[in-house]
Amino acid sequence: MAFPAGQHCETTTLGALLRHEGLDLSEPMLFGLGEGLGFVYWDAKSMDFPFLGGRTKPTAIIRTVADRLGLTLHIQETASPRKAWQNVAAALTAGRPIGLQLDSYHLDYFTTKVHFGAHFAAMYGYDDTHAYLIDTTEQGGTVTTTRTSLERARNERGPMTARNLSYTITCLAGRPDLGSAIRAAIRNNAHAFLNPPIANLGHRGIAKAARQVARWLDRSSDPSRDLPLAAALMERGGTGGALFRNMYRDFLAECATIVDDDNLHLGHQLYAEIAPLWTKVSHHITAAGETSEPDHLTRAAAILTELADRERHAMQALAAIRTD
Repeated sequence: MAFPAGQHCETTTLGALLRHEGLDLSEPMLFGLGEGLGFVYWDAKSMDFPFLGGRTKPTAIIRTVADRLGLTLHIQETASPRKAWQNVAAALTAGRPIGLQLDSYHLDYFTTKVHFGAHFAAMYGYDDTHAYLIDTTEQGGTVTTTRTSLERARNERGPMTARNLSYTITCLAGRPDLGSAIRAAIRNNAHAFLNPPIANLGHRGIAKAARQVARWLDRSSDPSRDLPLAAALMERGGTGGALFRNMYRDFLAECATIVDDDNLHLGHQLYAEIAPLWTKVSHHITAAGETSEPDHLTRAAAILTELADRERHAMQALAAIRTD
């Protein structure tokens, strides 16, 4: 059974389910149609170290793509592991792969054992002891895990987890109108980014990160651990590089082959310039952790200040895309 390879777990899972339905869309297209680009500076008393995030909340991409393309999305949650398994078995018996939200800590094929409750994978089969899954390329693509570990991963409680969440998608006959879906998705994503409800989000969040990052050596109890990890999550934590900016740049490039709009072309050009700057930020954060030299964080902060302005300008252009 052929499934698309992917870099980001939620879009990899969604792509696998849609391809089974005969709808083959690229991962950047799914990310963009799902209005996935965002920014969050997240620091709470319960956290060892701040987190820089570059996308919307878990399942938001799935739900938005379904709305944009007129797909039938069926999401199930339950506190009962027995009922959770019945939901999966029923879909697979009907010949339909199913998307699962998991805590990756429990999955056998994950070599890095860290609790992350918003991981997604597509399940396409099982036997008496094992489940057969599609995950990202980094995690091995076509993988297996024991049914016991899968149950633990689905039933874990904690930050960003769900109650044994599973979902299926059904496509209506015929290919959806991508042109109108693209215009609406880009405009909506831009509006959300430009008008964040709190200062930790969107372009305001990037500006806040610029102010906070310069103090990260003092914020951390173990800079040689915390700073490189934060940077690695930006570049390699399923983001496709540059905190999802590479993926959004590629989405805009693909959109420009479908929709002819000057503001779209401008937005793509600007994100092509923006993406490498995020990689520079991550490199400076890594270097600061490895050397304890605060100058690297000063440079990272300066680039983030520039990025807050650049992304605001890019999203203003994208918000002005024509509706027809």
